[in-house]
Amino acid sequence: MGFITDMYTKYRELILYGIYGVLTTLVTWVSYAIFVNLGMELNLGNILSWICGVAFAFVTNKWFVFESKSLKTTKVLTELSLFVGARIFTGVIAWILFPILLWLGMDQMLFGTEGFVAKIVVSVIEIVLNWVLSKYMVFRKKKPEQTKE
Repeated sequence: MGFITDMYTKYRELILYGIYGVLTTLVTWVSYAIFVNLGMELNLGNILSWICGVAFAFVTNKWFVFESKSLKTTKVLTELSLFVGARIFTGVIAWILFPILLWLGMDQMLFGTEGFVAKIVVSVIEIVLNWVLSKYMVFRKKKPEQTKE
């Protein structure tokens, strides 16, 4: 049991980021299905489900993954705007990178879906960038000498 505890302690942030990332994906997919099944136009349902996913990811990343517990309005609004900006930034990168990877030959079929290899590569890059931006820009912890009591 010591090994598991040690590994969790050492990689806690990454483990939680992965768990909440899976849950964020589920929130996005389920909300999309709900919106579409209620008769919403597909693109609008997709946009609203992205907003639901980003909102869920913000709360879980802020509170549980990076443990930024401040509820001070200016702090929350700053973190929220940085978080949404970072997600838009990585989304644009994914949007640009995907066709480039297809053009470079990553259009192979996987799971019966053409171009899925490129989609996986883009997703991995997007996940890594989201983690880096969240950790070092959005929810960065101040060094002890920067903290005021």
